[in-house]
Amino acid sequence: MDLNNIISQLEANNEEEIKTLLKRYNQENSHTFTFDQEEENLHSELCQGLLTALGRQLQSCSQKACLETLRILSRDKRVLGPMATREGMLVLAKLAQLRMHDCEERGDNQNGFQEDTQTEAEERVAIEALKCLCNVVYNSAAAQQVGADVQLARGLCARLHAIRMGHHEVGLFTLRLLFLLSALRPDVRGGLRRELHAVRVLTEVLEHTLDVHWVGQYEAAPPEPQAPPIPAEDNERAMEALKALFNLTLPDPDDEEGDHQLRLIAAIMRHLLLLKTQTEEKTEEAHSHAVNLLSNLPVSCLDMLIDVPVQGGQEEYSGKNMDAVQVMFDFMEKRIDKQGSNYKEGLTPVLSLFTDCCRHHREIRRYIKAQVLPPLKDVKIRPEVGNTVRNKLVRLMTHIDMDVKQSTAEFLFVLCKESVDNLLKYTGYGNAAGLLVARGLLAGGRGETQYSEDEDSDTEEYKSAKPFINPITGHVEELLPNPIEDMTEEQKEYEAQKLVNMIDKMSRQHLIRPMGLRRDGTIAPLDEAVFQPAEDSSGSDSD
Repeated sequence: MDLNNIISQLEANNEEEIKTLLKRYNQENSHTFTFDQEEENLHSELCQGLLTALGRQLQSCSQKACLETLRILSRDKRVLGPMATREGMLVLAKLAQLRMHDCEERGDNQNGFQEDTQTEAEERVAIEALKCLCNVVYNSAAAQQVGADVQLARGLCARLHAIRMGHHEVGLFTLRLLFLLSALRPDVRGGLRRELHAVRVLTEVLEHTLDVHWVGQYEAAPPEPQAPPIPAEDNERAMEALKALFNLTLPDPDDEEGDHQLRLIAAIMRHLLLLKTQTEEKTEEAHSHAVNLLSNLPVSCLDMLIDVPVQGGQEEYSGKNMDAVQVMFDFMEKRIDKQGSNYKEGLTPVLSLFTDCCRHHREIRRYIKAQVLPPLKDVKIRPEVGNTVRNKLVRLMTHIDMDVKQSTAEFLFVLCKESVDNLLKYTGYGNAAGLLVARGLLAGGRGETQYSEDEDSDTEEYKSAKPFINPITGHVEELLPNPIEDMTEEQKEYEAQKLVNMIDKMSRQHLIRPMGLRRDGTIAPLDEAVFQPAEDSSGSDSD
């Protein structure tokens, strides 16, 4: 299509012709994401012409056509110059009906938004303008700076205050733009927390979207067993709100959000975990966002997951309600079983959350341990072989990704109350070696966390098999014939010398490095470990 013709019509201000040409261009390029580099200058000129036209009083349908074209062009990072300026951003923000600091200074009356009195055409214009702003902010660092300068976040928070029963996409793209700003601009994130109270605003959005009804200070009424799933549009807005809220609850040493607000978020996350969406895939996505957000909260707030007195709990876990914990456990197992999944992004957040929960909440640790590490009975099979949750997690202790390996090992270690002996019992020395080296616990012992007295005991089957368990592999091995049983002493000496020579050769070629154990349980090169000076005992009274 001839772009020069569109540009000339924009300059001539022929509104009907502009609308016709733009509609045709938009239809032809609705799925275009790669642009001809030779037309870069024309595209930039077209962007400027469209912004100039939008600054004039056009009909809503013409505004929508212009904005649709800008949205298509904003996919190309090379032509964002006109849109990423202060003037361009303000034009888009005004059409999106965002009330900002600049508008207040000029005296523009945009307060209240009056969602109920907006026409459908005006809503479509606002939606297209918000989509353009999302693209521009995502693709342009200059636009991000301008957005911070003109206090775009203030307009978004004001809009969220006003939205209740407004158009779905208006709320969706308002939340998405807030998420982008909070993710890309740490300085904006701080202002959103401290000055605009965006955490409270987003919490209210979640309460409204998820239809939360409180039956206690931090207890939402449970969903009815036959309740329909969350409507698709409500679920979509809730996911955007959760993503923005995740950014705003990231730990910040200069900012401490009120304990009440964070406990409220934990209670809403518990409610969300018990809800169902239209599809299993969407339910898993909701659970993933809930887990990520809970990981940001202080561990002192996580008791909201189990402390729900009105709904009751399980007597063996001090009357605590474990429904939400079970949902997260099922979610964890699905992520482990997911073929070809990215364990680092998909699994480590829930493992880290469970590690924190188990370290600080005894009832959660006992509940999860009963499912992951039940009392051992069959010790003839290696710990990593099988289809139980324990087997799957032990396999991950030797995963190629360091974060996955460490998160899994730390989780199992905490389930064992940071006891090396208990960990080795369930995993074997070989699987646990990485964690023990990192913790300096190769010589045994415990971690630093204090736990209650052990509440479980070994089974009779384990006690009888314990003397025969190979501590490296963690299972009872079949007895193999002794390969040197029929050798003469000379043959044994020859094989031993041959082994020494092979080790010496590989050591000198730096293929292996013999290591030893220091007194503090850490490993070191063999000569350092063997000849480590004894501790100074000059202050002792003994001879």
